Amino acid sequence: MINIPTESGRRCDGWSRREYLRIGTVGVFGLSLPEVLRAQALESAKPKGKGVSCILLWLSGGPSQLETFDPKPDAPAEIRGEFKTISTGVAGVHFTEYLPRVAKQFKNFSVIRSLTHNQGTHGLADQLIIRCHTPSAAGVQYPSQGSVVSHVFGYRNGIPPYVFVGKMGGPDGIRKRLALDGGALGDSHNPLEIGDRTNDPEFSVKDVTLAKGVEYERLMNRRKMLGLFDRYHRNTDTEVARFKDLDSYYERAFSLVTSPQAKKAFSLDEEPTNLRDSYGRTMFGQSCLLARRLVEAGVKFVTVGMPNWDTHTYNCKTMKEDLLPVLDNAYASLLQDLQDRGMLDSTLVVCMGEFGRTPKINAEAGRDHWPSTQVVALGGGGIKRGLIVGATNARSEYPTERPLSVQDLGATIYHALGIPASLEYLSTVSNRPIKVLDSGEPIAELI
Repeated sequence: MINIPTESGRRCDGWSRREYLRIGTVGVFGLSLPEVLRAQALESAKPKGKGVSCILLWLSGGPSQLETFDPKPDAPAEIRGEFKTISTGVAGVHFTEYLPRVAKQFKNFSVIRSLTHNQGTHGLADQLIIRCHTPSAAGVQYPSQGSVVSHVFGYRNGIPPYVFVGKMGGPDGIRKRLALDGGALGDSHNPLEIGDRTNDPEFSVKDVTLAKGVEYERLMNRRKMLGLFDRYHRNTDTEVARFKDLDSYYERAFSLVTSPQAKKAFSLDEEPTNLRDSYGRTMFGQSCLLARRLVEAGVKFVTVGMPNWDTHTYNCKTMKEDLLPVLDNAYASLLQDLQDRGMLDSTLVVCMGEFGRTPKINAEAGRDHWPSTQVVALGGGGIKRGLIVGATNARSEYPTERPLSVQDLGATIYHALGIPASLEYLSTVSNRPIKVLDSGEPIAELI
């Protein structure tokens, strides 16, 4: 995975992140892009898909269902919280009052109110939701959905199939804990990680190409050094598989970091000022705009990370002041922008975190982890819009109508992308076939 410098983020488990080196400044031991671009082990017949891409808005930490898409205005104060509700324009459907722009966009997405699972800790819930598999005691590292998409579609015209932009709370190794990586499919299907500097005035494609002071000739010299380093490893008894067939992927790495197509895709300054303002001049807002540009350029799966939804303390205050306004601007603008460009039918947008929050407000005015009920918003990509699927009881404790599993959600996303749930891939670790999904059915109401 390419790592661009990121700001620190933190969740209730105390995880924090380091800043990583820019690709243009790394030396012999730092260039990881060729590994990300490594050859796929299994070249089998693959589905052509439906021409649909996916943008996953990942609200890291777990957003409260009661303060977003499943408010309970008639519940006792310790359940309903401080917020009022706002109409979506659909009879009987209300969201929190602090998502006014998103509420107006309900015509462009639907909401699942009855997703339920049993993983109440961040790491395990992340793995379950993003990989659509229960974490394996046997140590099987299932790939993320983005990695499956990468496996199916691969690079096209030098454009990576799977990109992560933004940030999430967590420590070194967070990508594994959050299950974003290729797992059993191998490192070649890890996401290209852009980082969280999209709102910086000087953000441009140079941040994933050459750092200041690194000229093309110098890059070519580094290429020769990497070749020597590669040959050294090939002559040792360790990591032989890790460096197998890397030569052609060095070619891809160097072509990508000097690609005019990539430069255009990352050039946010080409966007009108008023559109950038509409998304919000925030990391998440500009990352959502970048996600639209990446999909437009041919990227098949973009995950946009927004941290700090782990609201154990001052839940309503934090959401009102820091989280919901940012989400409202970015999510609503993304949907409208895609619609205006005629891209919404070919772009599935999913907005969710790893679980919901406890129905009862705790002693610190916060809400704790609650996997029993969780909301998911999704639309575009052929998914029906303006619908509410499922329901929870009056206290948001459990589903009362149409309980749905993570695998059902995963099957729906794969269906929209044209990937059959019965698809198998060959594990690079065990060399055995593994199914994309072991269970689950596409949600009929949304298809």
